[in-house]
Amino acid sequence: MTGAARRVAVIGGGPGGLYFAALARQLAPEREITVFERDGREDEFGFGVVFSDETLDGIAQADPAVFAALSAEFARWSDIDVRYAGQVRTSGGHGFAALDRNRLRAILQRRCDELAVDVRYRTPAPPVGQLAEEYDLVVAADGIHSATRAAYADTFRPELDERTARYMWLATDKVFDAFTFIVERFDFGVLQVHAYPYSAERSTFIVEIAEDAWRRAGFEALADREFARGESDDESVRRCAELLAPHLEGHRLIPNASRWIRFTTVRNATWRHRNVVLLGDAAHSAHFSIGSGTKLALEDALALAASLSEQPTVEEALAAYEAERRPVVESTQRAAQASLEWFETIDRRTGQDADRFAFNLLTRSRRVTYGNLRARDPGFVAAVEAAFAGGADPAGAAAVPPMFRPLKLAALELRNRVVVPPLATFTSPEALPSAFDRAQLTAHALGGAGLVIAGMTAVTPEGRATDHCPGLWNDRQEAAWRELVASVRAVSDTPLGIQLTHAGRRAATSVPGPDGIGRSLGADGWPLLAASPLPWDADSPRPHEANQVELTAVVADFAASAERAARIGFEVLELQFGHGHLLSGFLSPLTNRRSDRYGGPLAQRLRLPLEVLAAVRAVWPAGRPLLVRISASDWAPGGTSEPEAVAICRALADGGADAVDVSTGEVVAHQRPPYGRGYQTPFAELVRAATGLPTVAVGAISGHDDANSVLLAGRADLVAVGRAQLHDPLWTLHAAAEQGYTGPGARWPGPWAAGSRRPPGPGSDRVAPRLRLVREPEPPVHRRWRPDRPGGADRTDLTQRTEEER
Repeated sequence: MTGAARRVAVIGGGPGGLYFAALARQLAPEREITVFERDGREDEFGFGVVFSDETLDGIAQADPAVFAALSAEFARWSDIDVRYAGQVRTSGGHGFAALDRNRLRAILQRRCDELAVDVRYRTPAPPVGQLAEEYDLVVAADGIHSATRAAYADTFRPELDERTARYMWLATDKVFDAFTFIVERFDFGVLQVHAYPYSAERSTFIVEIAEDAWRRAGFEALADREFARGESDDESVRRCAELLAPHLEGHRLIPNASRWIRFTTVRNATWRHRNVVLLGDAAHSAHFSIGSGTKLALEDALALAASLSEQPTVEEALAAYEAERRPVVESTQRAAQASLEWFETIDRRTGQDADRFAFNLLTRSRRVTYGNLRARDPGFVAAVEAAFAGGADPAGAAAVPPMFRPLKLAALELRNRVVVPPLATFTSPEALPSAFDRAQLTAHALGGAGLVIAGMTAVTPEGRATDHCPGLWNDRQEAAWRELVASVRAVSDTPLGIQLTHAGRRAATSVPGPDGIGRSLGADGWPLLAASPLPWDADSPRPHEANQVELTAVVADFAASAERAARIGFEVLELQFGHGHLLSGFLSPLTNRRSDRYGGPLAQRLRLPLEVLAAVRAVWPAGRPLLVRISASDWAPGGTSEPEAVAICRALADGGADAVDVSTGEVVAHQRPPYGRGYQTPFAELVRAATGLPTVAVGAISGHDDANSVLLAGRADLVAVGRAQLHDPLWTLHAAAEQGYTGPGARWPGPWAAGSRRPPGPGSDRVAPRLRLVREPEPPVHRRWRPDRPGGADRTDLTQRTEEER
């Protein structure tokens, strides 16, 4: 026999378990495979499942017989409809295939029969420990409430993240002709639906609602009893049918063990224990809004079966399976988490117009972006861009990517929405801006961004983060900065800003090493000032708790440095109220343990930051933008909450801030941020929606596609691009070239104009010959599910309908 595991037990006869059994038997016919399934062969559970092209390609390669059977029954379409605020917006070019889950299970059952897999229906699996002794391999495909996972919890170390929103799986005999998102606002809150066709007779219809709205809508009272296994909450189903009647158009909702549940994201430290391995929902789950858990289970099954044939032992096969699948699953879970959180907080966006709301919804997971939406359906994105530009746009909205739209901030007109944030160089041992600071700011000013901010400039000697940071507290420093700004002005008119800070307990550290962390200077440092005498970490000195005299001096120091910045000619000023620096230390409940009027409730923790803001606002020229950077989350239990972040920003707006630079973290050493593309952007969206204050989105925004997505969705007004600017100081101009944009939002310096086009690379002059006698027609952008027509789908011209709806 080729590969590992002669005798295999599978716990669970759902699609994942059956597909694995079929593939494993197909690859090694001599394997003895037994599937234990507690339900009957003909029992039906669930509704439709959606497949991606990737998954279908895998099935086609792995088992053409199964693929052929599935393909004969697929519902196929390419459109997504967003029904919102009484209007419909349609985006095409996506490509979907769906199938009744029970038909999928029947096809896999039949395939297992053909391959002589021993599937034992109405037979609960013996204890997993017993199976592990009797079989070479035990595959646990026993679902999200896996008993196997619970039995070996010490090994698997599961993390079960149960969310608060409620949802209910239903079907309807209304056959939708596209994937349809329904978002309706009622007096109790927002009710949303994820609906899609899966046969000629039915569609899946998932109703979702936030916990507080669920209670206000009366669902809590309807669901306040124990339901038997397989029983549905019929009263809640009737209530949903009443509320959503306009969308059902006389059709009924069909329950099947349907009741309100909360979604649980399942993660495990490992998926294997000796010869026992988890598969599908037992190992991991991803929110239904980005795809089907069945899809992930089928992909798991393929990878596990392949690993068993490729590796010589069970141990090596399970290790190879997990190594292959874990990165794929974790990537999917990151996208699913972003999507889940978007729908949990959907009420933040229900003030948007229909076009931007639809774009925001479609790009919620960060996997679908401005660029690939534009490639799939140019007309849809052009309509959203026109709305972003204010309606009618004679110049053609599609010709100007969102990042190159101008923005007026206070009295300053920025030619585009890209900000080079404060990027510390740590090249100033005498606290003076260095030659490298000059070179970096000049390069970034020439690089095309709308605003460049010089960073981490201390207002006092003891406020420096390191002994190589610049300052702005004396005349010599003011003169040096003035000369630097003049030299940049000689070659560029890009607006320049400066960030002022006092590092507080994060002061007196070494220049960060390759890991980005600075260590305490120890005896070579200086006394630290903080809100409370709490060291940054175990290796840091204890700071001094600032007294009233010192706090008064801090306010005066910030104001004095702001006056110097204004005289120097900086057009923008940013105050650092985040990242664990002194003023951040007053805002966070984790770092402010004071009992005087500067500690305790948020209103008192805000006192010093607002005193600083007021003093700076009094001396900073009217019309020049004043920004404040905050940490909207500490990424640690007991830290700044979202309501507190909103309250802080409202207070900053009332105090005269023109915009908020919304960052997160770096407040405490034990933080656990979920790093990833755009992971901080939701906080900028939160602040913008709740306060109306312009926001700057920061954090792992490194591609122009992400920048355009953030801006067009209305998640922020500006995007700060940091590390990518270090990689390429001409990042903004190169982004313009890559998008074919040559307008006023991206002005190449005259001496560099010849470089504004991408140089030709190898093979760029090759013209491909024609090799097809008959050209393949371009696939339609808009394809609807039409079960009553040959082929089940057709190309529908939606231009007239969507124009009328707009």
